[in-house]
Amino acid sequence: MAANPKITFIGAGSTVFMKNIIGDVLRRPALKGATIALMDLNEKRLAESAVVVGRLLKLLDAPAKVETYTDRRSALEGANFVVVAFQIGGYKPATVTDFEVPKKYGLRQTIADTLGVGGIMRGVRTVPHLWAICADMMEVCPDAVLLQYVNPMAINTWAISAKYPGICQVGLCHSVQGTAEELARDLEIPISEIRYRAAGINHMAFYLKFEHRQADGSYRNLYPDLVRGYRDGRYPKPSSWNPRCPNKVRYEMLTRLGYFVTESSEHFAEYTPWFIKEGRDDLIEKFGIPLDEYPKRCVEQIARWEKDLEDLKASDTVEVKESHEYASQIINSVWTGEPSVIYGNVRNNGCITSLPDYCAAEVPCLVDASGIQPTYIGDLPPQLTALIRININVQELTVAALMTESREHLYHAAMMDPHTAAELDLDQIWSLVDDLCRAHGDMLPKWARVG
Repeated sequence: MAANPKITFIGAGSTVFMKNIIGDVLRRPALKGATIALMDLNEKRLAESAVVVGRLLKLLDAPAKVETYTDRRSALEGANFVVVAFQIGGYKPATVTDFEVPKKYGLRQTIADTLGVGGIMRGVRTVPHLWAICADMMEVCPDAVLLQYVNPMAINTWAISAKYPGICQVGLCHSVQGTAEELARDLEIPISEIRYRAAGINHMAFYLKFEHRQADGSYRNLYPDLVRGYRDGRYPKPSSWNPRCPNKVRYEMLTRLGYFVTESSEHFAEYTPWFIKEGRDDLIEKFGIPLDEYPKRCVEQIARWEKDLEDLKASDTVEVKESHEYASQIINSVWTGEPSVIYGNVRNNGCITSLPDYCAAEVPCLVDASGIQPTYIGDLPPQLTALIRININVQELTVAALMTESREHLYHAAMMDPHTAAELDLDQIWSLVDDLCRAHGDMLPKWARVG
């Protein structure tokens, strides 16, 4: 094995996100001498990212080597780890299309990147590109670990394991650790005093345990405190990061299901048929559901990233803060053998026994020199299993469409989506899928296009 790893970053033109991941990597002593291969099709953004990494090396006194590529296969040659972060079609036109076309049918969305018609279309746009990366990896770096930061996470992870089972991959999200910190803030308990165990699928995993360590070393269940605080009107507290998203949907579902879901209220509102309903704006107001949230967030994020990028260009140095992402932890554990635990999206393979073996599950994983080893969970509570299976139906049919190149299965996936089915009839669903395929045009694989 080489003395230092090669880490390839596909989508390195996402300069700010790339900076966070590579900054985390270069803080770790065993990784300071890594070869960092940055790959992006946008040469201008790629050059800007290379400058930022150069400043990171200087700031952290890291002897790492930086390489830049516009050719993916060359960037992957000999890689030990591959980090993927891109969005096919970007905010414009793809995300705008995913919102505006359904809106003509009266179908309103909040995020539209995971499930629903927006998530289905995003999956069909994205998976062929992930498959192309996997095909290259099988030839030039078959033993590399793929760290995948692309939505729709569950569909992507499932599709990769279905077509390229030989690829060692994990889908990464920050919802589990991020929500735990959010709940700790509501409870005014240091996160270091809380332990939790979560499982499910990406964006619909649940905390099976959420507990506070007591002075005597025992642990107390925090769910009664959360329910009581919600019913008393003390929780949720105003969001420090987005005042448009008051987080009431998840607290309401805690009182109905007995467990707290790991992804945000704005996401969860569109994964179910109960919160966004035609003629029921009272529900939108009661639960503070931020319709069209993702396009607003994209505009704000693009403006923020552009400002951050200008600040980076104007400075001779770069600010480095530790992120909440798992990438550097995984790379360090696989490379050095130092064990760690992360939450990852992997092929279920019996980890959650009440879900299909072949679906993509989000579970705690042990990471060490042997790779990424998912934890056995067993059966989920039946009400959680039932709700998660509804989402799995949509994921499975989207993957089936991709694997068999069948546009029929895109209609089937949209039919089974809980929010879409609650709002539209079958003719509307068929027509909406056609309109979305037509609007996305050559961003989709040929079999999915409508003339």
